[in-house]
Amino acid sequence: MESIKRLYKIGFGPSSSHTMGPRKAAQMFLERNPGATRYEVTLFGSLAATGKGHLTDKAVVDVLSPAAPTDIIWKPDVVLPTHTNGMEFVAYDAAGNASKPWRAYSIGGGDIIEEGQERQPSEMVYRMNKIKDILNWCTETGHSYWEYVDMCEGSDIWDYLRQVWTVMKAAVQRGVEAEGVLPGGLGVRRKAVSYFVHAAGYNSSLKSRGLVYAYALAVSEENAAGGRIVTAPTCGSCGIVPAVLYHLHTSKGFSEERILRALATAGLFGNVVKFNASVSGAEVGCQGEVGVACAMAAAAASQLFGGTPAQIEYSAEMGLEHHLGLTCDPVCGLVQIPCIERNAYAAARALDANLYAAFSDGRHSVDFDRVVQVMKQTGHDIPSLYKETARGGLAVIK
Repeated sequence: MESIKRLYKIGFGPSSSHTMGPRKAAQMFLERNPGATRYEVTLFGSLAATGKGHLTDKAVVDVLSPAAPTDIIWKPDVVLPTHTNGMEFVAYDAAGNASKPWRAYSIGGGDIIEEGQERQPSEMVYRMNKIKDILNWCTETGHSYWEYVDMCEGSDIWDYLRQVWTVMKAAVQRGVEAEGVLPGGLGVRRKAVSYFVHAAGYNSSLKSRGLVYAYALAVSEENAAGGRIVTAPTCGSCGIVPAVLYHLHTSKGFSEERILRALATAGLFGNVVKFNASVSGAEVGCQGEVGVACAMAAAAASQLFGGTPAQIEYSAEMGLEHHLGLTCDPVCGLVQIPCIERNAYAAARALDANLYAAFSDGRHSVDFDRVVQVMKQTGHDIPSLYKETARGGLAVIK
């Protein structure tokens, strides 16, 4: 498996494929064509169909327009053969001469490939890529999941995770203060501040649950507004892990060092899914986004509360198992309805999974790796009608 740095990506929402990827492509093109007097960018297929709501044009213009005026052309009905998320960049000089068109594709997770280029595998830093094998290693050696991350990644992973945690905290803190309507045309109002305020009026148990909701809403709403977030494992599910960790950090007093170790454990479980199946809503539906994020947060919570490696695995297994079959059918293709609400609900379910596993000895019938296999097959069986830029399900209610 590759580094968890490629799972936890710091960037701007609301979509890793529709926002982060195009921004990266624009940066690449600008570096190759710095002296242009005008840029022209054509968005094809899915990028064009939901690009305005995903702030795709803003991501591109923000990069190119400081150098030269930039025009965006929308072609939602034209799908390029390589991938539905296609882009074409052209630079013009002072005489009006055009550069050779450069085509790039946003293939998910913020990754870009050029026309004719195969996706290049990243450096593999993990020898074991199944939780069963890693769990056996933990049992035999007495080590924890986060120590396996440390062993494989090296000490520099902690500086990176500290940066990840800083961005996560900032997103929560911004989100619980922000008010107003989210961009995209659906008229969705931010709710985090309301949930945060209302939580104070309840007893300790309900207050705790209300705060978790508020923190998940805060990050998800920041993502929907194009704010700076961390993919965990995706933009659409970016509120779940931060909500759980921020809540436990502030309410239970867990130190930052322990939070970073929990992030490492969460990243390891997410990485196993990414390697053996997928975390892309376009490929396997929302089970691969919100479901995986719930599993990651459950594993992190279980570790923080002193769970054994078996109990941590059980927590994560429940977080994913009970999201199997979840479709990706957002209204108007935007990462808002039902995505934002799902983040809040899944954050609470992650804490429930931890509690349920804590009452057990960690033994259960279906292990995490088996659920990952089932999720992959289920995702492939789900019709494309119910994945990402959906034309069915909730997506047709507007």
